[in-house]
Amino acid sequence: MRDFARRYPLFWVYLFFLYFSAVPQLLIHISGMSGTVGLRQAIIMSLLWLVPVLVWPRAVRAYSALLGVVLWAASLVGFSYWLVFGQDFSQSVIFIIFESNAAESLEFVSSYLKPWHVLAVLGFSAVPVWMWRQITVPVLTVRYRSRLAVALVLVVGWPFWGSLLVKQEGLDKSRYHQVIRMEPAAPWNLVFGYMKYQDQLAAMESILDKNRQVPPLEQLTEQQPDAEKTLVLVLGESTNRQRMSLYGYDRETTPLLDAMQDELVVFDDVVTARPYTIEALQQALSFADSNNTQTFFEKPTLINMMKQAGYEVTWITNQQTQTRRNTMLTTLSQMADHQVYLNNNRAQNASQYDEDVLAPFGQALSDEARKKVIIVHLLGTHRKYDYRYPASFRHFSGREGVPNWVDDGNLEEYNQYDDAVRYNDFVVSSLINSLKGTPGQTLLMYFSDHGEEVFDYPEPFCGRNEYDPSPAMYTVPFIAWANSDYAKANDFQGWNKFRHRPYSTADFIYTWADAAQLDFASFEPQRSLISDGFKAMPRLIGDPDNPQTLRDYSAVFPRGDVWSELAQESVGAGREKPGKGG
Repeated sequence: MRDFARRYPLFWVYLFFLYFSAVPQLLIHISGMSGTVGLRQAIIMSLLWLVPVLVWPRAVRAYSALLGVVLWAASLVGFSYWLVFGQDFSQSVIFIIFESNAAESLEFVSSYLKPWHVLAVLGFSAVPVWMWRQITVPVLTVRYRSRLAVALVLVVGWPFWGSLLVKQEGLDKSRYHQVIRMEPAAPWNLVFGYMKYQDQLAAMESILDKNRQVPPLEQLTEQQPDAEKTLVLVLGESTNRQRMSLYGYDRETTPLLDAMQDELVVFDDVVTARPYTIEALQQALSFADSNNTQTFFEKPTLINMMKQAGYEVTWITNQQTQTRRNTMLTTLSQMADHQVYLNNNRAQNASQYDEDVLAPFGQALSDEARKKVIIVHLLGTHRKYDYRYPASFRHFSGREGVPNWVDDGNLEEYNQYDDAVRYNDFVVSSLINSLKGTPGQTLLMYFSDHGEEVFDYPEPFCGRNEYDPSPAMYTVPFIAWANSDYAKANDFQGWNKFRHRPYSTADFIYTWADAAQLDFASFEPQRSLISDGFKAMPRLIGDPDNPQTLRDYSAVFPRGDVWSELAQESVGAGREKPGKGG
């Protein structure tokens, strides 16, 4: 191999650069996750890095070392994602990464990292080090190097030049063709992903400005517009309803909500559209859905709607914001009249508990506005679970109530998740109790952004993966509480006959508008969970960026929550159970 590197030094340098993009794409192709398009584009786009070598051949070792470090770091992200999930590092994943912070990323690594992953990364990293040691200075004439450099620039840039000059499709479209062909190659997957992310943030800022100036909904009306009203929306995090005793789980994880069950309407067949916070709430808090994701940027959000109806809106969040960092949800929260950002820690450590929302929540309730909307975004049962509750809420230990497929190595984390659910029960019930005695009509709705699989099935897995879904990732709690004034004005108890309706939080804005007694020209009563005109529709799950993955939840999991029942039946049974695949 050393002789080959010396005989063909330029080609060897090219193989060195190609390695970082080709290996992840080759693994993806071999695993059957995609065709050869990504690999072909990586082969072509990696030619670009030869141009500086042709211009300054004597600096080839220094140049390849510096560029190699950059390409290694960029390719390691995709390689590691493939190790964990066996799938391509898609654009959707890039958005999720940019919506996460360093502390959350470290928690992810510590949660998913296995010893063999370290060995694989070391092996992946050792190969280019060995390749670099074989690199020698190519001896080529100036004329040859000049011609080859021009040829390489033309080949790599042909998607742009061909679109612009031959097809005459315009600058923007030509740039787009170039970008999508470069994305499979490192480091462009991250570079262009970040650029697109910034474009979306800019679009959010533009929508915010536009909606502040123009009434977003036509013919908006409200029943009893002069009545005193307090409407509360509590957004949970990573909570699977199948792990709540309120929904029949054998362990007592929601004792406080269980005790007030007669005061609640507990909807038991609600799922989320996406198993990720940003994507799920983009649909839940707007008129967007999996078939029309761009609607989030083109039509009003829930906050816009309530402000137009004359409500004063407060957003309280215990999600980490890094001193109001400019993420999509933070930008969305800026549409509210008041914002309370509680979690500015660098790490999601054990000192930042959701009970911290109670004090600002009480202050928001005391506001003099007659019509108030308060949105409370909890950290909920977000991983790592033992960081979500204080020591006084450590309740579960041992194997009592634990499915027999949960081995001793996963038992502690299984118990910690149940403890986090139990603490979440304390927070949500405390918010409800804070509302008691509030004057006027008062309503609280609570649901989680998505669920979480925590060793709920025989194949041990903890987390979320949209391309390998399970019910635990999508089944979310959805409950409502109202005081007597609201109950009398809105037949709140009558909602109990709707408890078993199949519903997706992607349509939540219609339910919220209905509960707030709002009507407008584009209102669709069939998409409201509490409307007499409700019609069950497909509850799409999957990645909208890959439409072929969109499927009806009920078709994928026709047995629904039977998985929860199977888990409980298996406790101590000592027999093998079927997998999660439906």
